[in-house]
Amino acid sequence: QGQLVESGGGLVHSGGSLRLSCVASGIGLGMYALNWYRQVPGKERELIAEIDTYGTTSYEDSVKGRSTISRDNGKNTLFLEMNNLQPEDTAVYYCKAYNWREIYWGQGTQVTVSS
Repeated sequence: QGQLVESGGGLVHSGGSLRLSCVASGIGLGMYALNWYRQVPGKERELIAEIDTYGTTSYEDSVKGRSTISRDNGKNTLFLEMNNLQPEDTAVYYCKAYNWREIYWGQGTQVTVSS
């Protein structure tokens, strides 16, 4: 059974940067498309970045241009680097791995941006 564990969240001032990590165990991430989502209380979980098995990336408009999703299949790890963070980026950030047969979610990591 696969497991994803996020880390790298925390408290950052407006304009700051963070690098989130998502480490997989029990599965090989190279076989999965990978996503970063975020969720604030009372709202639906929002897809913000995706990277497929070929390394092709896409971003939601609110993070485009200041975020980079990347993967290191050798280290079984997914990353999300976010720059110029703003208070509206405050959320719990989740990673997801999926293919035609399976979906795995991490437990989330809190990112709080102070103004």
